[in-house]
Amino acid sequence: MDEMTQVNRLRGEVPRPGPAELRAEERRLLSEIAALGAAPAGRKARRPAGLRRNLRLSVGTSLAVGAGAALVVGLGFVDTSSPSRPGTAVQVTPVAMSAVLQRAADTVSERDELYPEPGQFLAFEMQIMFPAKLQEGGKEVRYLEHSLIKVWLPVEGSALDGGVMSSRHLEPRPFPGEPLPAAVKRRGEGDAAPGKLVGHDISPEHRRTDYAYLSRLPTDPEGMREHLYRDLAQDPLADYTAWGKVGSMITQAYMPSAQRAALFRAAGTIPGVETVDEAEDAAGRKGVAVAMVNKFGGVRHEYIFDRTTYLYLGERVVVTDAARAGAPEGSLITSTAQLKVEVADRAPEVADPTPEDADYAPKVGDLPPEVTD
Repeated sequence: MDEMTQVNRLRGEVPRPGPAELRAEERRLLSEIAALGAAPAGRKARRPAGLRRNLRLSVGTSLAVGAGAALVVGLGFVDTSSPSRPGTAVQVTPVAMSAVLQRAADTVSERDELYPEPGQFLAFEMQIMFPAKLQEGGKEVRYLEHSLIKVWLPVEGSALDGGVMSSRHLEPRPFPGEPLPAAVKRRGEGDAAPGKLVGHDISPEHRRTDYAYLSRLPTDPEGMREHLYRDLAQDPLADYTAWGKVGSMITQAYMPSAQRAALFRAAGTIPGVETVDEAEDAAGRKGVAVAMVNKFGGVRHEYIFDRTTYLYLGERVVVTDAARAGAPEGSLITSTAQLKVEVADRAPEVADPTPEDADYAPKVGDLPPEVTD
């Protein structure tokens, strides 16, 4: 085989971008070039005052495991349970981005479809790792919570309407660059009894992620893109917020194949999305990821797909700016793996939490990704 043939076959597994994708990439590059010229030479652009906030992404549904620990993934809060090894720089390829999502859209019909009905539940089995905090020695310390969870969510309505979660604590991991807290080290592994989801769901109607609502969304990419950007016209982080909404609709959420295909195609049009050639979910499954960098939070938020089947595997958050994120560059601070999704006629029977143990019940927090003060 000659050298030119080898070059032509290099990265042959990634489809070639079409004209529309190249035009979108051209517009993105021109936009970034224009932005670079907006600031005086030698002076860094200042972050607008309205943006001096922490970005937070919930893992589909923000829940609490065990002793009230919230399952909230911090997007300005770095999580590094598995820092990048020296000499293994991540290769990011901006142009192939749309091709990966296009393949994911093209293959949705190849999966066995679920047809949940009103009154039933969608049961999700996941492995998750996320930053958590506790008080130790009079100060706040951080670590990475690591768990296997199973969540039963009603087919229609809020997760608070009968949602149940069980969990198994896995070995916790130190927050990148910090020691593992003694209290967490002593806890070890163990199972938590199933409990009803409690809390406050204040998300607007258009951010619902239950199957009944998602199944009514548009089946064309243009309509789905409008849904992703709804109410974001004046948001300076509109693209990143839309990217987070994509995650809330595929992690601990299920929609018919027509809407799923439209979602992937619409996601491929969001400016700033990149391809990460090598990514690994919380269960150790390897794949290719599509990602967006939050420059203000100093992290890259990735959605991982199987390299061959383009099945969605999970998501992860990786530090790109140590100063902004508060953790070493390359640190993995959040990771999930969606292991199984099935329909269940009912959720496990659990007792209502008493006021005394309410703090230990699984909690629902901010359902969609959002920017908070």
